[in-house]
Amino acid sequence: MAPLLVAGLGAGALVLLHLRDPHEEGSYGICPVYALTGWYCPGCGGLRAMHNLTEGRLIDSLHSNILALPLVLAFALWVGDWTIRAWRGRTMRLPSIGLSTAWAVPALFVVYSVLRNTPWGTWLTPV
Repeated sequence: MAPLLVAGLGAGALVLLHLRDPHEEGSYGICPVYALTGWYCPGCGGLRAMHNLTEGRLIDSLHSNILALPLVLAFALWVGDWTIRAWRGRTMRLPSIGLSTAWAVPALFVVYSVLRNTPWGTWLTPV
């Protein structure tokens, strides 16, 4: 039951993002990190990226936030695995990750955040 609830919440969020365009200024507020520092955080452009995905505009989605698509795919795989395990009567387990992955993912977010705020990373800034 819980996996279906989580999947339903994810689908509901996608429907909301499809119906209410985050490209319109002020529709979802402003990123607090950007408001306080003027820097783009790793999540900046994520709502626009998801909106573009719901409209089938993959390239526009990648221009808004290049990390959004891989994160959504990982979430979908995780919920799918959780659903299958629940259906078969197995307990839910968190995916096991190695120590190198545990360090690499936050490092990726830090490098991505710094790079998108430099003159060389302007192609990573949200559109």
